Amino acid sequence: QVRLVESGGGLVQPGGSLTLSCVASGIISSLYNMAWYRQAPGKQRDFVAQISSGGFTKYAAVVKGRFTISRDVAKNTVYLQMNSLKSEDTAVYLCYAGASSVYWGQGTQVTVSS
Repeated sequence: QVRLVESGGGLVQPGGSLTLSCVASGIISSLYNMAWYRQAPGKQRDFVAQISSGGFTKYAAVVKGRFTISRDVAKNTVYLQMNSLKSEDTAVYLCYAGASSVYWGQGTQVTVSS
């Protein structure tokens, strides 16, 4: 059974930082394109960042320069380091694994508010 479990969300003030983690089980995450998406209430699910199986990264324009995606192969874990957070970054952040099959985590809430 494949599971993606996110953690690290919470409440943070504007300008603050958070690091999200996505622990994969049932797959070797380094063989997958791993990504983070986010969904705010009443809005569509948006792409945030991706790290490919080859280690290449790409980012949505609205987070580029502020967010960093990385992975720890030994821990089968993908991270999203988020800096300079803004209120518009408030959303549920979901982990994605894609290759021949696609898997999603349940998400972790990030709230940026003073």
